[in-house]
Amino acid sequence: MGCDGGTIPKRHELVKGPRKVEKVDKNAELVARWYYCTLSQEKLCRPIVACELGRLYNKDAVIEFLLDKSSDKALVEAASHIRSIKSVTELNLADNPAWSGDKESIKGDKYDDIQCGRFICPVVGLEMNGRHRFCFLRNCGCVFSERALKEIKTEVCHKCGVPFQEEDVIILNGNKEDVEILKKRMEERRLKSKLEKKSKKCKSAEAASQQDTTEGSPGPSKVKNGKDSASAALKEKRQIVFTKSSDNGSSSVPGKVNKGSSSTTKRSIADSEEKSEAYKSIFTTHSSAKRPKEECSNWVTHTAYYF
Repeated sequence: MGCDGGTIPKRHELVKGPRKVEKVDKNAELVARWYYCTLSQEKLCRPIVACELGRLYNKDAVIEFLLDKSSDKALVEAASHIRSIKSVTELNLADNPAWSGDKESIKGDKYDDIQCGRFICPVVGLEMNGRHRFCFLRNCGCVFSERALKEIKTEVCHKCGVPFQEEDVIILNGNKEDVEILKKRMEERRLKSKLEKKSKKCKSAEAASQQDTTEGSPGPSKVKNGKDSASAALKEKRQIVFTKSSDNGSSSVPGKVNKGSSSTTKRSIADSEEKSEAYKSIFTTHSSAKRPKEECSNWVTHTAYYF
């Protein structure tokens, strides 16, 4: 039943103490971050994209995540901040000529060098295996080591020549402090984009209202043209009156017309032959409207004074 042959058990064999905290293997953690997709846990293969927090994904996995509308989608914390395909940037990576992971089939009889990275920094030549800090630019997606950006300080990308600022530099797979800084930048960037969209909408609405008002009200050119046409018509009328008065031998002053000229110009409706008798009977000049003195009434006032 045990303890035969003079064996003496020790205390740690009989009494169970507290369990030791299991430590994560650093090499395994680095491999999981730099060689596998954060969302699908599959090997990284081109096209590779990175989010605004510096995590690596396969582009196909991100597209499937965005198209998926199931309830399990909300449980994925690694990609909860990705709202559209514009939230990620496709990376422009430089291949490592010394890497031959997919080229040769490993049967188990060969040493697999985990520290050998698939991609390298095109400026310094450091391998992207997690041992060195790497970053990428949001404008162009080119990937460099942090050492290259510190040693060669420029405001233009080393690879494609696109200008960038400090806010456009995003560290890949950074620590907690780096992730907090990147979160703040992401929130500020999204607030700016919302404000710009609102200002553009307000400006477009104001422009549309101004166009409606200008189309409804006549412009200054139209008002001027109307005034000019009215003044021209008045001038023509004055010229006609002046010519008629001059023909009848009256004075040449415009605006004054003699009685003789007025009699020639005016024509009574009773004398016109074009109008019918029914139409003429409406007016007081017609014979039917004239009454004899016997039928006419006396002139009466309210305050008549007779002496």
